[in-house]
Amino acid sequence: MSAEDQTEHASQLTVGMAELAVSRDPNATLCSCPLGACLGVVIYDPAVKIGGLLHSLLPSSSIAPARAIDRPGMFLDTGLTAMLERAKELGAKTENLQVFVVGGAQIMDESTAFNIGTRNYAALKEVLAQLGLPIYAEDVGGRPNRTVQINLATGDVRVKYSGQARMKSLCKPSTIT
Repeated sequence: MSAEDQTEHASQLTVGMAELAVSRDPNATLCSCPLGACLGVVIYDPAVKIGGLLHSLLPSSSIAPARAIDRPGMFLDTGLTAMLERAKELGAKTENLQVFVVGGAQIMDESTAFNIGTRNYAALKEVLAQLGLPIYAEDVGGRPNRTVQINLATGDVRVKYSGQARMKSLCKPSTIT
């Protein structure tokens, strides 16, 4: 079952590769699977406590448009669009959205031209600029695999590095008054 098909009442919702989830359930925590070169993009509207998580593999749907229709979360452009649309349907306001980014590791050596993590991050920044959405906080690049999670009740976004027992807070939760 994909994360999109799970109910909003799950206390911990795991978002797999090429998936996305959006919820307004204050009891929910959205969690990614490990992110290597993939990007975990979290959105959160603190005014209404609606959040989403996208686990995107590739930067642009232009390489496989038919695949993007079936699995929009596979690509940053279509996944982000689908996640934002769902968040708005639930009541989130674009002007309130905070964007958090985790992942984009360089999993191959530095000399290779196939650095998908860097390409993913560059594509994300371009799409966000077109939408007028700034990145609120990020933990990208480097070599480690990591996971990300957001608690929808508090807006706390946490990151865990592979091989480490504890999660660290990516940002302090904030509210819009």
